[in-house]
Amino acid sequence: MSPVAFDPLVSSAPLIVYVDYKSPYAYLAKDPTYAIEDELGIEVDWRPLTLDIPSYLGSARLDEQGRLVESQRSERQWSVVRYSYRDVRRYGSRRGLVVRGTTKIWNSSLAAIGMLWAKEQGPTVLRKYSGLVYERFWRRDLDIEDVAVVQGVLREIGAKTAGFQPYAASQGRALHDDMQRAVFGTGIFGVPTYIVGGEIFFGREHLPRIRWMLNGRAGAAPDIAYEPQTGQNTTTSLRAEGPLSVAIDFKSANAYLAIGPTCALAEELGVGVDWQPFLVSPSKSHRHGSGSNDDRGARHRRFRADYIDHDVMRYAADRGLVIRGLHRQTDSSLAAMGLLWIRRERAPLAQVYVQRVFERYWREELNIEDESAICALLVEIDAPVAGFAAFAREKGRAELERARSELINAGIFEVPTYLLNGEVYVGRQHLPLIHTLLSGSPGPA
Repeated sequence: MSPVAFDPLVSSAPLIVYVDYKSPYAYLAKDPTYAIEDELGIEVDWRPLTLDIPSYLGSARLDEQGRLVESQRSERQWSVVRYSYRDVRRYGSRRGLVVRGTTKIWNSSLAAIGMLWAKEQGPTVLRKYSGLVYERFWRRDLDIEDVAVVQGVLREIGAKTAGFQPYAASQGRALHDDMQRAVFGTGIFGVPTYIVGGEIFFGREHLPRIRWMLNGRAGAAPDIAYEPQTGQNTTTSLRAEGPLSVAIDFKSANAYLAIGPTCALAEELGVGVDWQPFLVSPSKSHRHGSGSNDDRGARHRRFRADYIDHDVMRYAADRGLVIRGLHRQTDSSLAAMGLLWIRRERAPLAQVYVQRVFERYWREELNIEDESAICALLVEIDAPVAGFAAFAREKGRAELERARSELINAGIFEVPTYLLNGEVYVGRQHLPLIHTLLSGSPGPA
């Protein structure tokens, strides 16, 4: 693969996958991706994307006992990092994978160069190399910044190693660095990222759709979902008793996309859903100007924001959902207080309220900042309305802030987020696991 011929979005293989060995989410994506490769008998073009984590998620360093030695992260960034490790350990343990937190942010470029070297020796060598690097690195048994260690891995798996160290210092380094500039310049910002027919998917939750596309797009397109929870370690598969709580914000399009499948799961299993309002901070615009002079962190945030927008519209279109005014800067606190009101005055109507507010807001048929519009909707669903205006002006705001503080203390920082038996699950991709926990049997992927 020469730098001149390299195109980040094009391959002779039907599926391109970008990974980084220091990403635990890429580690979890490895085996399900290989399963698709083996199931369909296709070629997968594995490519390295070396993440610059400090540019978008801050940096930190721990000692060997896990104590914080140095930090340049905001509280939200820490919330994201802490949750991410809990999440990957949760899924890793169900597959018997060890995922130990790292004590620093590693430079994984040398391991990526080793990946390019192994790839030249064929898919079998590459699969063995990735398997060994991932397993040992996440057990903290591999120094991926030491060229002799990386060469030792190549030797252990039976790869040719003569000339590797000079390659890693010159030709391989130049190839790697040129690739990274080209990949990031295309707008690919994270791992695992999949490319199918030029279409970009970030995260293993898209594997159901990717399999569907590679299989000829027969039937309805599947929603995002993490791998079905079958055959895993049963020690973490004990049936949960509930209740199932869901944190939502009416101005979040991703929360809207979660309502339908969440209600379907609840109806199938006969469980109630405790809908809880959680106002997220308005998203900052990262789209002004050409961005040619932005630093890497600013460009990363812009790429991510643009991707999320595209992803929302892609999955909304699959389900026939109308999404208008995606970037409206709306104060959703009044609608959130409407949810608090209905929870205390007529709780069985909460789900109807949630469904109608989301649908009409995103159709631009409901002004959720208008008290009279919220009152009219309450009347429409036969909910009590007398006293709501006073509640919204007085007790409602204090109650909303108190509820937000409680959810933050529970580890919530984004919507939609599911709470089940004290565990936090961010995103509707967790619904297969939640189905398993509530029913004792796997749900649809």
